[in-house]
Amino acid sequence: MIAIDVSEKWRNKDIRVTKIPEQGALLRNKWESYFAAHLSNQEKNEIHLLDQESCRGHLWHVFSYEKKDCLEGQKAEDAFNLEPKNTCYLFFQDADEVLLLENASMLSAADFVHVTKKDMYIVDNQFRWTFVITHETGWLGPYFSRSENT
Repeated sequence: MIAIDVSEKWRNKDIRVTKIPEQGALLRNKWESYFAAHLSNQEKNEIHLLDQESCRGHLWHVFSYEKKDCLEGQKAEDAFNLEPKNTCYLFFQDADEVLLLENASMLSAADFVHVTKKDMYIVDNQFRWTFVITHETGWLGPYFSRSENT
């Protein structure tokens, strides 16, 4: 189950939220193909991108290990806030449920300020960009990056 209560906060911004069950693994794999495809399997293992036993490492390690260009901290939040958003996916490193966010133009980094202890990924529906909030935010992240596949 997704550990974020978005109902009231996003309803006031007219953001439509649809829960999509059992699609987390699919989106994590797709995210990896857009933001970490340039890495070999050995490089992915070295940065703990994927945990071999659970297949759930930390995708955001592609940024913290400086294997992909990104913005970090306030610069990442500013970039996310300025990015045009219509339809986005929100998913977690450790959950299979996904949120489809439609009419998301008012979505901002401040909407996630109280989400802690979770690795959360927001991408536009074409995977052109990603905004990542880590369980280490304040120390590592948040991150914003663009895909090379667009």
